[in-house]
Amino acid sequence: MRYSRILEGDFNMSKFSVWTGILCVGMAMALFPSNSLAADNEIMTGDGVVTIQPIEHATFVIQWKGGVIAVDPVGGAEAFLPHETADLILITDIHGDHLSVETVAALSDEDTKIIAPWAVAEKFSGVNRDRIWVVANGETVGWGSVTIEATPMYNLDPEKQSFHPKGRGNGYVLTIGGTRIYVAGDTEDIPEMRSLEDIDAAFLCMNLPYTMDVGPAADAVLEFKPKVVFPYHYRGKGGMSDLDEFTLLVSADPGIEVRVLEWY
Repeated sequence: MRYSRILEGDFNMSKFSVWTGILCVGMAMALFPSNSLAADNEIMTGDGVVTIQPIEHATFVIQWKGGVIAVDPVGGAEAFLPHETADLILITDIHGDHLSVETVAALSDEDTKIIAPWAVAEKFSGVNRDRIWVVANGETVGWGSVTIEATPMYNLDPEKQSFHPKGRGNGYVLTIGGTRIYVAGDTEDIPEMRSLEDIDAAFLCMNLPYTMDVGPAADAVLEFKPKVVFPYHYRGKGGMSDLDEFTLLVSADPGIEVRVLEWY
């Protein structure tokens, strides 16, 4: 029997080392969530890795299985290199830090799809207008195996409502490989954000006077409990939001990880 041969000294150290290594990896995967094993700009899904490329402020690229999703593309096509075109473009609102008709045109070809609210679609004409799927708050569309739900984004403070009135812009929840990724857009800590469920990763804005401060942003995060939160869109008239304070506030829930990428 194999057991008796081991007792007699027939012990293969190299095989033991391999099995010990496999056991250690398995224990690590059991002890730590998959997102903890990812690079800061990676989100693990049930169907491959999503990679995030910050461009600036509210603009970034989501890469997945060779596809390129551009979120609020501004800054010209050169800002997106080496990506010459986008397969899907998501636009949240009409302001210049979210919408550049010229950049969208430069990143688009005959296969590019654009998802945007009606107020954004009105800014386009011709072929790029024909590529737009107009989606309103609460509506869901599919792009291949990815689903995209448009969520509300607006200001609660009466003095700020003119910046972002309810119903004009969209946030988005993308479901990729079973992983739910929330892009907040320009918003305060609205009830619809606080009631979100099963969010794996969230991109959350915070800049005064246009959206919310770090306190309400952190409080909302502690309520809807994403596994990972990426602060973005955190430059305002007063300068940069205090991300150290935001991280400290969110740390009240050790199950939420704050990842700060290079947006500026």
